[in-house]
Amino acid sequence: MPILSAPQDRAYRWLVVAMLWTVCFFNYADRQAIFSVFPLLGTQLHLSAVQLGIVGGAFMWVYALFGPIAGWLSDRFSRRNIILSALIFWSLTILATALARNFAELTLVRALGGFGEAFYFPAAMSLISDYHGPSTRSRAMSLHQSSVYFGSIAGGTVSGLLGQYYGWRSSFLFFGSAGIALALLLVFLLREPVRGMADAPEARPSSQSSLVREFREVLGSRMVLVLILAFIGANFVAVVFLTWLPTFLYQKFHMSLSMAGLNSTVYIQIASVLGVLTGGVLADALHKKSRGGRVLTQAIGLLCGVPFLFLTGSTASIALLIIAMVGFGYFKGIYDANIFASLYDVVGVERRGAAAGILNSLGWLGAGFAPIAVAVGAEHYGMSAALSATAAIYLLIGVLLFAAARRFSSSSVEQS
Repeated sequence: MPILSAPQDRAYRWLVVAMLWTVCFFNYADRQAIFSVFPLLGTQLHLSAVQLGIVGGAFMWVYALFGPIAGWLSDRFSRRNIILSALIFWSLTILATALARNFAELTLVRALGGFGEAFYFPAAMSLISDYHGPSTRSRAMSLHQSSVYFGSIAGGTVSGLLGQYYGWRSSFLFFGSAGIALALLLVFLLREPVRGMADAPEARPSSQSSLVREFREVLGSRMVLVLILAFIGANFVAVVFLTWLPTFLYQKFHMSLSMAGLNSTVYIQIASVLGVLTGGVLADALHKKSRGGRVLTQAIGLLCGVPFLFLTGSTASIALLIIAMVGFGYFKGIYDANIFASLYDVVGVERRGAAAGILNSLGWLGAGFAPIAVAVGAEHYGMSAALSATAAIYLLIGVLLFAAARRFSSSSVEQS
């Protein structure tokens, strides 16, 4: 496919966001599908809560392990080809999930799915950043981020519905086949841009370094370390709710499998769509006034989400539960809108793939322990208390980002 040398086609740069939106939709639908059928897996494959937690964690640990390498490769090879190859690979692993017969096989295919999906985000975020400069970057990335929520809704709802009527294997056959069909279509539509073409000439890539040196340069920035630490905490909380909220609703509120899958995703994720769009617009506006505007936007989202997180786990009222899930989802979206846009404010063009890979890797490495930690915590204190306790994490990282935004804005030296 031809490599674009200038962002002349304004319609196509937004079409790129739309195409990647669809890929990311399946990325998250495939991840979420398994959680809605945890009760069936536990019964039919005789798996304990901790074993189910390990199945959930296996994806994230492998995803985290290969994230930095995936990012480094996306700085050197065609991001288009990496994205399409990853989509085909993880779709095949989703199909293979339907064939799993025991704990070991299920864990293996989930781990392979994590390997395939590890290559998507570093390549996709780098590619979007070359179609969208600083003036539209948060909006473009926030629109792309909205696919995460729609994909999570689809994965949770469709998997719960198909699982209830056709068995737990049916949704994996559906999503795997759809992903392969999408990859075949995008072969003819997705094009590779020249790196740095949406940025000012002085910001464009000058040289590339070795894997170890590049990682050292990325992690040498204090601001990058702060953003990574915040992402670890935010991702930990997100994974807790993605993994255990369907089971929580199924057990505490006695919902059916399909209704638990729907309600555990639809309120949080739809609200997150509104939040991510708000966060994109707000961050682009604040960034014009201050270099720390995107980070400040993230801090606002986290701090405002604290009371809603606590209420989600503690309430016994379905009406209050819905309010809590909507509030948590909305403010989560404001944070999510700028995960990569904030990062790209403090790293050079030539290291964007590596930076995104490291961020994703460490964030999901920490989050990989979330399903097990909550399973253990729930055994001792109950699932309600375990979910409510995540509010403390949001409070800590929200304060951290607020302080970092103020310091970044007042700094007279550009970070790189």
